Amino acid sequence: MNLSKSKPVLNHHSRRELFSLAAGAACMSLAPLSCARADVRPENFSSEEIVDNGHRFFGSVARGLADGVESANKRWGKPNAYILGQEGGAAFVGGLRYGEGKMYTRNAGQRPVFWQGPSIGLDAGLDGDRTMMLVYNLPEVQSIYRRFSGVNGSAYLVGGMGFTALNNQEVIVIPVRAGVGARLGLNLGYLKFTQNSTWNPF
Repeated sequence: MNLSKSKPVLNHHSRRELFSLAAGAACMSLAPLSCARADVRPENFSSEEIVDNGHRFFGSVARGLADGVESANKRWGKPNAYILGQEGGAAFVGGLRYGEGKMYTRNAGQRPVFWQGPSIGLDAGLDGDRTMMLVYNLPEVQSIYRRFSGVNGSAYLVGGMGFTALNNQEVIVIPVRAGVGARLGLNLGYLKFTQNSTWNPF
């Protein structure tokens, strides 16, 4: 007669359930936004929320932000994500731009974002900017990781802030840069958004 006690078998299915329970418990101890599902459509932000966050981000130079946001919202609705970050670029007719930051949503968490891309235009020089990007019609957070090109070559200044419109199908990204000296050559190029840093702008 075998008196040894049988050991419970932890099969593949039960291991998966164990990992799911552990992940769920960890999620409960973190901020709700950091655990939101990546495939959830982000909810819209109001103009006031965007302007308030932009003023805190840019400081006293953001005097034209409200008018620019209002103009963009009249055309594309309300943004359902925004990016805060910094970037640098150089150009002599053709140029390159690199940046990094974080994308914020109301209900689908936060994501690190890197961007890089070429530009062709009548601009020259070096610049470094704090950059806010308004994102419209984002179906899910992963949809930001692709290339965005200029919408009708549009670039405009409002109260010393530069606005450039970029799109990929239905998703619109509006980079906002402080200062009259901000380069606007990006309206003739594109930006590639990635999850990790890269030197390859193409």
